[in-house]
Amino acid sequence: MKYYSTNKQAPMASLEEAVVKGLAADKGLFMPETIKALPPSFYDEIEHLSFQEIAYRVADAFFGEDVPAETLKQIVYDTLSFDVPLVHVNDNIYSLELFHGPTLAFKDVGGRFMARLLGYFIRKEGKKDVNVLVATSGDTGSAVANGFLGVEGIHVYVLYPKGKVSEIQEKQFTTLGQNITALEVEGTFDDCQALVKAAFMDKELNEHLLLTSANSINVARFLPQAFYYFYAYAQLKKIKKADEVVICVPSGNFGNITAGLFAKRMGLPIKRFIAANNRNDIFYQYLQTGEYTPRPSVSTIANAMDVGDPSNFARVLDLYQNSHKAIKAEISSTTYTDEQISDTVNEVYKNTGYLLDPHGACGYRALQESLHKDEHGVFLETAHPAKFLETVESIIDEKVAIPQKLQEFMKGEKQSIEISKSFDDFKNYLLNCK
Repeated sequence: MKYYSTNKQAPMASLEEAVVKGLAADKGLFMPETIKALPPSFYDEIEHLSFQEIAYRVADAFFGEDVPAETLKQIVYDTLSFDVPLVHVNDNIYSLELFHGPTLAFKDVGGRFMARLLGYFIRKEGKKDVNVLVATSGDTGSAVANGFLGVEGIHVYVLYPKGKVSEIQEKQFTTLGQNITALEVEGTFDDCQALVKAAFMDKELNEHLLLTSANSINVARFLPQAFYYFYAYAQLKKIKKADEVVICVPSGNFGNITAGLFAKRMGLPIKRFIAANNRNDIFYQYLQTGEYTPRPSVSTIANAMDVGDPSNFARVLDLYQNSHKAIKAEISSTTYTDEQISDTVNEVYKNTGYLLDPHGACGYRALQESLHKDEHGVFLETAHPAKFLETVESIIDEKVAIPQKLQEFMKGEKQSIEISKSFDDFKNYLLNCK
């Protein structure tokens, strides 16, 4: 399979080149040349397959031409060592719980898959000293850091905005040591992301260092996120609720919903998507006006969605050939204030006993407000509520039990290096590390 750039100004790349480089030479994002539809027989039997069996079939359609079958199967099965259960919350609304992995966030799927695929390519080529750069607004950093922890030949630099991630999220990537370095940036997530992108475009840096990205700009990070859309459908089909499926995705950098759109292109029968935004409602405004106007992000209680210039919007535009009308036909959007998010967490908990995290609350509320009676809605519950402990406890006015996995992270001592949002400072730091 060949991969092209969304900017159409760079040569076609192999999967290996796309994964190792992360970003195309023309600053565009890589896209697979074709999206293979899965046969009707797959959907006929999908409810009888395990998560790993489903994911392997999907992975084979994306990566089977480039990775040996046994290797790909091992990568998929190693990645998905945990379940992603569909849980009924209320009426015809279901939560797809994506927080049962090692760092209790949805990015464990993409982060673990990418770590294993990149590790395979590095071993195959005998490469040494690969530097993975990742910007995080919370959960990406922990998923990627833990996915790559101890992988020989790879060093991970996690860039995160100072004071803008929860303590538990921060501890999950600042306490690891070994081949993981946490860089605390005086700025926003968008500043962190800008530093990562600028590093890939800097000639001097790339002459001295082998750089790649583990953000959802990397095809090996976002494509595997399609796995759990198929599994959600399988679980709905098992309980005979798979007609008129609407999926709502709490949206920040848009890698997650883009993976869902790819799943639909592969034949997954999803009726429509909703992109739920917090006050960083760039996509919502785009749907209203047809104009994409990025702006600086603002801090909210759903911090992983605090993105003012979502990278993967370029992939959405490419999928729909820049047609605002076509995008609007398949994706709607909502936007919520912190007060509305808090109210939703509180009301759902009091009425159903189900505890949402602030991001999942956006997804639930959007479905609650827009589902028709014949539709079945699934929202992506992207992280365990305990990862936002102070926020959630203050909303429901109760203590929240902290899972054992998170308690272990909390015991570690934070190790981070503070840097400014100046690219020159970041560049000098990387050059002096080697």
